Amino acid sequence: MNVHTLCINTIRMLSVDMVEEANSGHPGMPMGAAPMAYVLWTRFLKHNPENPKWHGRDRFVLSAGHGSALLYSLLHLTGYDLSIEEIKRFRQWGSKTPGHIEYGDTPGVECTTGPLGQGFGMAVGMAIAERFFAAKFNKPGHEIVNHFTYAIVSDGDLMEGIASEAASLAGHFKLGKLIYLYDNNHISLSGETKLTFTEDVCKRFEAYGWHVQNVEDGNDIEAVSRAIKNAQEETERPSLISVRTHIGYGSPHKQDTFEVHGSPLGPDEATATKKNLGWPLEPKFYIPEEALAQFRKAIDIGARLESEWKEKFYSYRKTYPELVSEWNNVMNFKFPDTWDKDIPVFPPDPKGIATRAASGQTMNAIANHIPSLIGGSADLNPSTNTELKGKGNFQFPDSADKKVQGASTGEWGYMGANIAYGVREHAMGAISNGMALHGGLIPFSSTFLIFSDYMRPAIRLAALMKLHLIYVFTHDSIALGEDGPTHQPVEHLASLRAMPNLTVIRPCDANEAVEAWKIAIAHRDGPVALILTRQKVPVIDRQKYKSASELVMGAYVIADCSTCMPEIILIATGSEVHVALAAYEKLNAEYIDVRVVSMPSWELFERQPKEYRDAVLPPQVRKRVAIEAGSTHGWHKYIGLDGIAIGVDHFGASAPGEIVLEKFGITTENVINKAKELLGK
Repeated sequence: MNVHTLCINTIRMLSVDMVEEANSGHPGMPMGAAPMAYVLWTRFLKHNPENPKWHGRDRFVLSAGHGSALLYSLLHLTGYDLSIEEIKRFRQWGSKTPGHIEYGDTPGVECTTGPLGQGFGMAVGMAIAERFFAAKFNKPGHEIVNHFTYAIVSDGDLMEGIASEAASLAGHFKLGKLIYLYDNNHISLSGETKLTFTEDVCKRFEAYGWHVQNVEDGNDIEAVSRAIKNAQEETERPSLISVRTHIGYGSPHKQDTFEVHGSPLGPDEATATKKNLGWPLEPKFYIPEEALAQFRKAIDIGARLESEWKEKFYSYRKTYPELVSEWNNVMNFKFPDTWDKDIPVFPPDPKGIATRAASGQTMNAIANHIPSLIGGSADLNPSTNTELKGKGNFQFPDSADKKVQGASTGEWGYMGANIAYGVREHAMGAISNGMALHGGLIPFSSTFLIFSDYMRPAIRLAALMKLHLIYVFTHDSIALGEDGPTHQPVEHLASLRAMPNLTVIRPCDANEAVEAWKIAIAHRDGPVALILTRQKVPVIDRQKYKSASELVMGAYVIADCSTCMPEIILIATGSEVHVALAAYEKLNAEYIDVRVVSMPSWELFERQPKEYRDAVLPPQVRKRVAIEAGSTHGWHKYIGLDGIAIGVDHFGASAPGEIVLEKFGITTENVINKAKELLGK
């Protein structure tokens, strides 16, 4: 057995032993994909096991996250801080080897994958980030950004619609440094792919503008090596290498069957497989010294590659010290002290401005001082107000027609900060995650709140990974009006609030929208979703009512009674704060002691000390009314059993927004009536 076969079988058998020890997992994919993974990791991938976060490294995404044992084997064998004890604790409580790979748990893991197709999209985002930084920082003779993004993808990844969206964009942007190895094993979890997946995948990707190659035998490592080299030489098209593999390779009875996809081989078949491949039956987790020595060459090679990159960077620093200063600031999210100096302050205005419009002005002011802000919308820039004016379009630099309707002003090329996603919310979410994971960027993405449903898997992964990115969701309620119930969000606020690590902010006016952006830029512990109105809302007179800067607390007393303790508290978010304030004025005129609480963010409020929360919502004041033009689900946490929630627990209707609000009871009059009913007056 030559050293290459020995190394490949080491990956296979480590993976088998992991799954057997846990009595849980997916052994088939690692067994079949081991040869191409071995070639990639030992011949092509630029990485340093002793510094997994080195900026110059290539990125590797195992989009087929169920094959996690494959990646854990590679990480351990090449010398990452992943011990054999952790390999033996696969899928166990507190281990660094969870069932599907998770960002932050395991050194060398670039992103959390498992939901199929998400890794495919995230790798596209990483490739976009690489092109953006290369365009921004590279100079003739000084190429400090030049890395590939590789992924191993499965048939399941390619079946998911998100992959089609992301592949279409990658082809359009001509991301030539993006290379995917397709584990084409003809088997999915429940049977052969011929049951459901008979299209010509290669022709599909050719139509997307990809460079496509076929490797007929996944065990032919020289053929795999030639294909990867060819892909590296293709500079203007992303590459898909379809590699014909055999799931569960080496298993005498389960190879090429769906039985080996998501279940252990079982003790008898594991033994039979080891015999078939000429592998010692004992000990478990056996690693031949010759194989380990071959893999551990990655440590010296990685150190050399990083050292060579540092030498380039040192030369670059001497020639372009200002750019290096900007590089360091961007990569460490260090902003100038004046980053918020141009943020608008909106004067009181009863006619008002839509919070989506105020948001657009604010983000443009911020972008002039923070070059790492990048993103776009799902073909909705005019509606979501998310164009970064003068910042250019992210496009292939030599595209023929640069005067396209809807293109942003500014440079057309990979330095453009506006990404035109088209109607592709699924891909937009995953690509944003990939850009955030790459490092150095603060991605934003935007659509109508109703269509956050299309992004939900990616939002959930962003929250799980605690990524620093921003969602701009507009058209936030039934008040958007005539487009009707298909476009009027009802349950979406409750749904997003239910997600751990996601901070949801629904500002009530232009100045709260400004404060919301400040928080979104500064927040480092998970994504932030800004929920904004389509319709104009009054700009509150902050001389009369509390300052919008109080938004940082999540909820604050915006208007209060003259006595030390109110009879009733009105709690509202977003556009309904104005309804509550109007009710407050009228109830006050009737000598009813009322407090109004603006609660733009449940999450921010819950992070405050109990003393503050009790000061805003005194436990002894049990008469409370919540007002929000959406589902009332969850509001009883703040109004208790004695309170009333005014909301919309049904779908909307097509009519002018003010009519819809009136018909569904989101009015000052209804708030007053409910408050009096609660007070028995």
